[in-house]
Amino acid sequence: MKKFVSIILFVSTVFCSAQTQFNDDKNAILAVLELQETAWNNHDLEGFMKGYWKNDSLKFYGGSGLTLGWDKTLANYKKGYPTKAESGILKFVINDISKIENNTYWVMGEYHLTRDVGNANGVFIIIFKKINGEWKIIADMSC
Repeated sequence: MKKFVSIILFVSTVFCSAQTQFNDDKNAILAVLELQETAWNNHDLEGFMKGYWKNDSLKFYGGSGLTLGWDKTLANYKKGYPTKAESGILKFVINDISKIENNTYWVMGEYHLTRDVGNANGVFIIIFKKINGEWKIIADMSC
């Protein structure tokens, strides 16, 4: 009986530890998304891009096709949203955060832009990876 209780306690400890890690990761990812919303709503596109991996291997897939690289992604944002009127107010709705493997998660959600030039809404799936202790978006598919 003592071995059974020990096994149950061990399994419970491992499960609780994994759940705690998942919650910590989820909260850190949500914090990155909140910072992105704030930056976007201040028309701070460079600040918004701080949530992305600053690397030539960053992948962004949207209505214009596949864009590779942080610099090109920022350039596309600047071209598509040159003023506050075009960028408007961003609100994310997060529908799912799931672990893919260690230090990698996907996030599925919606974006809603309220703008004077016309509202825009869509869906996204982004992949976050913990790089050098920070959660960064390494891939983004938005439409």
